[in-house]
Amino acid sequence: MIDPARQASAETEIDTADGAPAAVDDPIVFEQLLRLQAAREQRRARMRRTGRQVVVLAVFICLLGLAYSAYKAVGTAIDDAQSGWPVIGSILPESDDLKMPPVLDIVSGVFEEPRGTDEPFWSIVGKEAAFTLREAAVGFAVGVMVGLSIAVVLTTSGRLERALVPHVIASQTIPLIAIAPIIVIWGRKSFDFLPFEWQDWMSVSIIATYLTFFPVTINGLRGLQSPRPENLELMDSYAARWGQTLWRLRLPASLPYLFAAFKIAATASVVGAIVGEISAGVKGGLGRRVLLEAQRYTTGPERLYVAVLGAAALGIFVFAVISTIEYGLVGRKGRETVT
Repeated sequence: MIDPARQASAETEIDTADGAPAAVDDPIVFEQLLRLQAAREQRRARMRRTGRQVVVLAVFICLLGLAYSAYKAVGTAIDDAQSGWPVIGSILPESDDLKMPPVLDIVSGVFEEPRGTDEPFWSIVGKEAAFTLREAAVGFAVGVMVGLSIAVVLTTSGRLERALVPHVIASQTIPLIAIAPIIVIWGRKSFDFLPFEWQDWMSVSIIATYLTFFPVTINGLRGLQSPRPENLELMDSYAARWGQTLWRLRLPASLPYLFAAFKIAATASVVGAIVGEISAGVKGGLGRRVLLEAQRYTTGPERLYVAVLGAAALGIFVFAVISTIEYGLVGRKGRETVT
């Protein structure tokens, strides 16, 4: 147990030391000093890295807005019809205010109150993003369990892996927009036996699961097979059961691979939820909002852009959450193993 007096002495030393730890007579205090200084350096490095990521994101958004405005200005300066230029108006879209509303109009559209409502548009999009996030989170959780279970089963037999992996890959060739209405109708008609009422958002979660399990299965299989042969032989020499080897060796070794898959799966679950809402007509989420604003595009094109930006922000949010969890469990060394 750490002596509070010695820890206080170490903290005093590290506050007065600049650079290398100062020499102290007590070896225990010196060891605590090294640990405290290393922890501080890790926190500072983490804060610097987070700050750089925020700055890079802000710069990217500013450059994207400038490129958008520049394209619109060039297209408008050519002529009104934009028919005499080989790119704008033929290959790329025309740049009038209807097809490309000004950036300031998009920004103001975030705060305006749509007709018939008494709350700003950002609040409406935020509530619908929370609805879509629930669907995506349930789909992500179920997809992770299904994908990891398949990966564990495939790890037990090379013959089983060779037989089933092609079918897992082939499952992703089915167009999502084609099966989404089928899943929603199937959910409405086939789950009367459940003790609760099946709702449409649960069917959308199944659609999100469909996109989520695949990367978890493939990366999970690779991660579970990543331990070195000598490590597996060591577990065998200890007469470890298969479950013990899985829990104590294979799963820890697969964490970097799994978190790489979780990042893909988390964003894919958001895509699956939005596409499921659009194709199946499920109300309450961002998919329905995008569909409604597309139908009202001529009266307020900036609102469609705001809805799309809200969907992008939701994807960035779930990616950031997984990255934060990854840093806490795996750390930088684990991420470098994959990259």
